[in-house]
Amino acid sequence: DFARWLRKNDLTADLPIIMLTAKVEEDYRIQGLEAGVDDYLPKPFSVRELNARMKAVLRRTNPQVAEKNLQADGLVLNPVSKRVTVNGQDVSLGPTEYRLLEFLMTNQDRAYTRSYLLDRVWGGNVYIEDRTVDVHVRRLRKALEAFSCDHLIQTVRGTGYRFSQKTPV
Repeated sequence: DFARWLRKNDLTADLPIIMLTAKVEEDYRIQGLEAGVDDYLPKPFSVRELNARMKAVLRRTNPQVAEKNLQADGLVLNPVSKRVTVNGQDVSLGPTEYRLLEFLMTNQDRAYTRSYLLDRVWGGNVYIEDRTVDVHVRRLRKALEAFSCDHLIQTVRGTGYRFSQKTPV
């Protein structure tokens, strides 16, 4: 049931699952695999075997795909190297500001509420104030301001924030 729940949840649907269990009967293994488990390892097992199975599952579920750079007005976000540059100069961002910028650049010209950004950038089931988003947007804008790119992060009154190259009306 837990594996089915993980597969139905948008935030965990792609999470690799290895079931570790004392049940060795074929019916239990089949039930687990049909519920969405990626691998099934009955007890007792060695740490070496678990490690090998984890590596195999990660290879299958997380292929090395060349991701394209996100670009706007000289601002370049490289999702592979996790670097942000403006006209070739590095922009220093904290990990949260980086994830926030990556999400907004991936979804340009769409306005998002603070609570939606909390779910998508910070992850579900976090219990922090919506205004935390404001703090990180302020830090992101400050980092981009040195390169005259802070205008790309726009406040949408009554809603939240968006990334846009268009001048706000």
